[in-house]
Amino acid sequence: MADPASDDSAQSLLYITEDWVIEGVGWLRLVVELFGAGVIALGVVAAAIGVVRVLITHRDESFHHVRLDLARYLALALEFQLAADILGTAIAPTWDQIGKLGAVAVIRTGLNLFLMHEIKLVKGEEDPEPSRSAD
Repeated sequence: MADPASDDSAQSLLYITEDWVIEGVGWLRLVVELFGAGVIALGVVAAAIGVVRVLITHRDESFHHVRLDLARYLALALEFQLAADILGTAIAPTWDQIGKLGAVAVIRTGLNLFLMHEIKLVKGEEDPEPSRSAD
């Protein structure tokens, strides 16, 4: 027959461990969200510097380089934000949380695809493939 005192201590240890894991995942989610926000902030600062640089030099080039750089930062930040959302629903999610995560994942993935598509378009305009000569 099992000792009730040992069952209580094992159950207590299980609850303490579960609380630590939940707390740790919460902190990890916060760190990932902050990192994503930091990437956005860096991208905005880099874009602002790029805009000022183009305006000061009065070059005839467009702002494609600035937009391309900002798009790269935003695409990376979206990945971090999606990771934070996944962490938020990693422990005992409700169906409501799963549905919201699915909607957010679809929206962020769509945004990321559009950003990547625009990056490829701009790069295609700037770096046309050299034409191949017929052999």
